[in-house]
Formats: sequence, structure tokens, C-alpha cells
Amino acid sequence: MNRLFLAVSLFAALSVPASAATLIRSYSYFTVRGNSLPEIEHQLHTQGPQIDGSVERHPGATNMEFTSKVRYREADGRCSVDDVQVTVRAHVILPRWRDWRRADQELRIIWDTLASDIKRHEESHMNIAKNHARMLEDSLRALPRMRSCEDLADKVEIVTDRALARHDDEQNEFDRIETINFESRIERLLNYRLEQIEAGRIRY
Repeated sequence: MNRLFLAVSLFAALSVPASAATLIRSYSYFTVRGNSLPEIEHQLHTQGPQIDGSVERHPGATNMEFTSKVRYREADGRCSVDDVQVTVRAHVILPRWRDWRRADQELRIIWDTLASDIKRHEESHMNIAKNHARMLEDSLRALPRMRSCEDLADKVEIVTDRALARHDDEQNEFDRIETINFESRIERLLNYRLEQIEAGRIRY
């Protein structure tokens, strides 16, 4: 997952309607080819997206941008946060296997299990981001009044930086746990898919 870029816009006069944090998502795909599991694994590690300029490639990635719009109100010589809207724009990059129809059933089952887990993983990153966006909105709305909007804007920046640091920590911890549990999780998901096929709930 890429690190985040923050844009805090100050709206002293512009009206911004109150709303919950917004998640705007988009998807793109990279092509995977191969007629065996080793070939597919090689493609995922050579064709997948790079993160933070790293040489290493990944089977999926989510690039996110947080944007905070803050409206201020001045009254009685004090400045307060009148409204906040935090938006997360998330772009998810996922693999798409071109040789699915030509492969045998066993390999298709393995791929579908793996691809489903990759998508779930990246969408979990988006859910974590949206939860932190909501918490950031709440934290900014709860800021006390200050003597000037400039001072309050400085406080908004401090609170936002801390919120994004907590967000990054949770995302990194999520990746760490997912990596540890990868093999057991895929085995469990594969067994479940096989059970669904045997029960006639999934057809190949």
C-alpha cells in the first residue's frame, strides 16, 4: 500500500455541507499469464505493481490519497471548526489471469481462491482508511475554539498528521498479520471453495 498524501484545504467563506467521510474507489488490472502455478506465481512477482518506488512487486496494491476540507467560523473574537469533510480516493490494482479458460479445473480453482483473497485484502485496506477518515472528521469537529483561525488551522494540521500516522500504523500491522496467516488462510479458503463445488453451489 502506498503511503498517503494529505491536502488540507481551508474554507473560511466557502460552504461545505456536513457529511460522513467519503471513499471514492477505482480499479485497474495488470495481466497475468501462465498454464501452471509456478508460472502464475512468477508473473505475480514480476508483473505486479510496485509500492513506494520499491523494486519488489506485489500481487495487488492500493494507492490512497486523503483530502480534508475544513470550514472555519469566526464569532465573538474566536474561531471554531464549522464543518469538516474528509475524502479518501483509493485506486486498487489487481491481477487478471488471461489463461483461465485454457487451464485445467484444479488450477482455475486455485487461481480463483487466490484472486479473491487478493481483492479482499486490498478492499480491507480501503475499509481501514475510511474508518480513520471518519475518526479524523470527528477529531477535527471536536477541536475547541481558538483566538484566531490561523492558530486553529495549525492545530488542524497537527491533529491530521497524528491521525494519518495512526492510520499508517494500522495498515502496516494489518499487512504484517496477513503475511503471517497467508498459507493457513489460503488453505482454509481453498477447502471451503472445494466444499462449495461438491455441494453444487459453485460450478466450473
